[in-house]
Amino acid sequence: MLLNFDRLGWWKLVLIGITLLTTAFLLLPILFIAALSFGSSQWLIFPPPGWTLRWYQELLEDPRWLDSAWTSFRIAIIVTVLSVLLGLVTSFGLNRGRFLFREALKALFLTPMILPVVVLAVALYAFFLQIGLNGTLTGFVISHLVLALPFSILSITNALEGFDKSIEDAAVLCGASPFEAKIRVTLPAISHGVFSAAIFSFLTSWDEVVVAIFMASPTLQTLPVKVWSTLRQDLTPVVAAASTLLILLTVLLMVLVAIVRKGLKS
Repeated sequence: MLLNFDRLGWWKLVLIGITLLTTAFLLLPILFIAALSFGSSQWLIFPPPGWTLRWYQELLEDPRWLDSAWTSFRIAIIVTVLSVLLGLVTSFGLNRGRFLFREALKALFLTPMILPVVVLAVALYAFFLQIGLNGTLTGFVISHLVLALPFSILSITNALEGFDKSIEDAAVLCGASPFEAKIRVTLPAISHGVFSAAIFSFLTSWDEVVVAIFMASPTLQTLPVKVWSTLRQDLTPVVAAASTLLILLTVLLMVLVAIVRKGLKS
């Protein structure tokens, strides 16, 4: 082994220190927001003078926040279903197909992951404004789908590349149709990739704020847009409570991904 952690000497302490500092840098803002959401002050003051659940109660009793959360959930579910279905078909084409410019097409599908989100948001806003989709549920779904689809393609394509196609071919030789072999053999084998695609697609839509700001209207706002607009108008701890719930859901889903992927691979 070229690198043995136990033989690094004092460098081991340096690496541990850097790891702890990096962890603190990433976690402290999250813990800071969570603490503010339980503070008794009506302003975002740290450290909180006292502790209360008042802001969570106000959040759950305010129909505007609940409507925004329901809108985010509806859009995220629709985007997840469409992203996985389109990503599955596209991934099969990119993995199994043999055609000119296949790699260029694959890179094109992944462009939204590289392109600055604000550039994409402005382009979608200008286009949707011309065709009347701005501020509509359909506009939200399409714009979020553009961002989520690359994650599905990447996850499912990687799963397909690790799958032995000869197993699918053996099922066909045993009498199954090509479609049946894909459904009953290939799909279960790449289920960890499909599951990851679904989770990342949901989170991409659920947490998206830049594109959602351009797509939003006074009557249709997602939860991140509601957080952003409220933060600009009033520094109420209700914003911290909503942000904490958003973070909590994201963390729970990421933990679920890790557990399920480990179970499927074993």
